[in-house]
Amino acid sequence: MMSKLEHTIALLQRIAREFSPATLASSLGAEDMVLTDLIARHAPGITIFSLDTGRLNPETYDLLAKVQETYGSKVKLEIYYPQADVIQFFVEKNGINAFYNSLEMRKNCCGIRKVEPLGRALQGKKGWITGMRRSQSEDRANLAFEELDAEHGLGKFNPLADWSEKEVWEYIRGNNVPYNELHDKHYPSIGCAPCTRSIAMGEDIRAGRWWWENETAKECGLHVKI
Repeated sequence: MMSKLEHTIALLQRIAREFSPATLASSLGAEDMVLTDLIARHAPGITIFSLDTGRLNPETYDLLAKVQETYGSKVKLEIYYPQADVIQFFVEKNGINAFYNSLEMRKNCCGIRKVEPLGRALQGKKGWITGMRRSQSEDRANLAFEELDAEHGLGKFNPLADWSEKEVWEYIRGNNVPYNELHDKHYPSIGCAPCTRSIAMGEDIRAGRWWWENETAKECGLHVKI
């Protein structure tokens, strides 16, 4: 029976063949670093992009530089930024930390800093890849390996859907994959600095994201289905 790793590699290679041009949306989290390494080794035709929201942790920028140093020409890494004039208008109108004020404000901020740049990054692509896993949250429990992204009109793939957190870290340690140092400080999920914190032993893996909100399905809008 095909192992999870073999299945993941086979899926990435099929994506490269049948859905070119395809791209990995990397948040530079542990799962995305596994996929970055696998793409560099087995499916170099797949490009990789990351969103620089302007509010990332220093450790995330350090990892971004390390990815470029480690993989060089083996991966095609692009950075997308929010529109400066839209950010300026939002901050001047609502304040620099308006996302703490309400769920609506937080989602507006995510929309400007993440969702709109994502749309630009996916233009012209036939497939995009994420590092989402089923065990990350209840909202992702039924995550498929492959689905149609109706909003962007392309295939969406989750090659690590059935991987456990332990398996992710076994791959990272076993293959000397660079990763964000915040993971060593109990940050399982890493996003913008003001919206991400470390978690305590026993807390849910998504507890460190938007912890001031009561909503159970904590998403930024990148993976919301229409």
